Amino acid sequence: QVRFLEQQNQVLETKWDLLQQLDLSNCKNNLEPIFEGYISNLRRQVECLNGDRVRLDSELRSMRDLVEDFKKRYENEINRRTAAENEFVVLKKDVDAAYTNKVELQAKVDSLDGEIKFLKCLYEGREVDKGETHIGNSSPFGWIENQESRELRGLMALRRAEYNNIDRHDPLFTRTGRHGDDLKHTKGEILELNRLIQRIRSEIGNVKKQCANLEMAIADAEQRGDCALKDARAKLDELEGALNSAKEELARLLRDYQELMSVKLALDIEIATYRKLLEGEECRWVPGRVEHL
Repeated sequence: QVRFLEQQNQVLETKWDLLQQLDLSNCKNNLEPIFEGYISNLRRQVECLNGDRVRLDSELRSMRDLVEDFKKRYENEINRRTAAENEFVVLKKDVDAAYTNKVELQAKVDSLDGEIKFLKCLYEGREVDKGETHIGNSSPFGWIENQESRELRGLMALRRAEYNNIDRHDPLFTRTGRHGDDLKHTKGEILELNRLIQRIRSEIGNVKKQCANLEMAIADAEQRGDCALKDARAKLDELEGALNSAKEELARLLRDYQELMSVKLALDIEIATYRKLLEGEECRWVPGRVEHL
């Protein structure tokens, strides 16, 4: 038993010497700043990651707002384009109706011109007949003096009276004047329709230009919206990847921190155990040495 105790004493003395050589207090004092520095570094990294997360969340919200803005602008451009197309259809119908009316009026004008020419020819022929009758009445030949010439003169007078009656009651001349007024009115309507057609064509040209500009604006908005959406999605994926990496890094750092704290706790326990053992052995051996002396 004594030998066993002596062996244990030697082992403890050897451990004590080793511990004294290691300078445990100094080692403990040296480890604490290292752990504190490492912990503070981890805290700074966590704070930095939290700041990055706030910044990235703000950028994500901005990108979403930008995408919504582009979406609203795109819908507005689509509505404007639809309205312009509807207006173009209405104007086209008006132009078609005006052109049809113009064709009908032109046909009416041609018909009136033909009728007027016919009436003029008829009137001129009638005037020629009247002139011949007048020449016959004033003829100086001697055969007018006989009975036959008097009968012929009477017939000619009767014929002249009939022609005068026809001239008073013939509605052709009235119709000629009325058709002349209608022709002037129709020509005025044709001129007005021509001006209307020119104005409508000008409006159609402007509408076509507006449609072209709207199509270009829509294409530009679609391209910019697609680019912005792609950039936003790419940045969102990048941010999510960075956030996941940061979470993984934070989890790894926390595991390392817990492992270090476990190692530190184990070292503290082992140091305290050795210290108590050494103190107990010292208390047991110091009185024996004093009695031996």
